[in-house]
Amino acid sequence: MSLGNHLFHARKKKGLSQDELVEFDIDVKEIQEAIDRTSDQVSERIDWTKAWSKKYPILARYQGEVDTARYAVELERLLHDLQKQYGYGELDSFLVLKDILASVWKERKKW
Repeated sequence: MSLGNHLFHARKKKGLSQDELVEFDIDVKEIQEAIDRTSDQVSERIDWTKAWSKKYPILARYQGEVDTARYAVELERLLHDLQKQYGYGELDSFLVLKDILASVWKERKKW
């Protein structure tokens, strides 16, 4: 069963819609177990852009609208800086930057 299916069944088991899932405390253990059961090999075969674009259509079209190369250069610079400043590897730098972006997003939503 795919990660998406595990999450879907965990959400349905709790009787929550996708919107309610965000608003209410859910059984994090079930979600963590679904993530743990999804191997890196399976995860690499998933087209995450396609999967998420069903909920967020911008992900299916932005590449034709945005100068992605410009942003990629800046992101590469930030990744390199994390590696140099803190001695992080490539994946760790990416995860830290992703987490920083998520924190910025959460803060902006409070405004």
